[in-house]
Amino acid sequence: MDERPDATIVTQNLQRRYHMGGEVVHALRGVDLKIDHGEYVAVMGPSGSGKSTLMNMIGCLDTPDEGEYWLNGKLVSEMNDRELARVRNGEVGFVFQTFNLLPRANALHNVEMPLIYGGMKRKERLERAAAALKRVGLADRMSHRPSEMSGGQRQRVAVARALVTEPSILLADEPTGNLDSTTGNEIMALFDELHEAGHTIILVTHEPHIAEHAERSIVLRDGSIETDERTRTRDH
Repeated sequence: MDERPDATIVTQNLQRRYHMGGEVVHALRGVDLKIDHGEYVAVMGPSGSGKSTLMNMIGCLDTPDEGEYWLNGKLVSEMNDRELARVRNGEVGFVFQTFNLLPRANALHNVEMPLIYGGMKRKERLERAAAALKRVGLADRMSHRPSEMSGGQRQRVAVARALVTEPSILLADEPTGNLDSTTGNEIMALFDELHEAGHTIILVTHEPHIAEHAERSIVLRDGSIETDERTRTRDH
């Protein structure tokens, strides 16, 4: 690519291979993708289609064997581990199926963790963490540990933790996978609100009714994009 792309995410000929038991597994086979600021994208596909590999690539948890990945005009695919860690901690907010919360820490401490890694002073950290918890409707649960909260509340803590660094993109990997349908709907309503507020959201899911919340659906199969279509018009 000759010039810096202006989209939030641009991938060009993204390829990733794994060596497993003497065989080469092609997890990604030349993925070209462009996601603009403020888009809400669902990534779907059967098991082994490359969803998780693409998610790890976009989230700077993995690097491609070939191809380019640009995030906010920066060529991420050429970065070293230290640079990738900085991007991961500042530009990307992760929400996982399993919450990934520290069991002995209360909600406030769980949410401030990324800011500790970022070297922020304690007073500002706590203010930012409290504001993030308030934003997801947990102002009254800041001192509770994960074991004292419901699954939905734990996932809200995870969303607050993802938001606290004010990232460019939110990556949600099966965020309702461990929740009942009612609680899952509440979490998806929260993502809808975050999208309305201008956040760029990439949602990995295998459930069509979850993907329907997004405005664009990308289906992967055998490491390639099978379809990429707009499922509804943007509301803003």
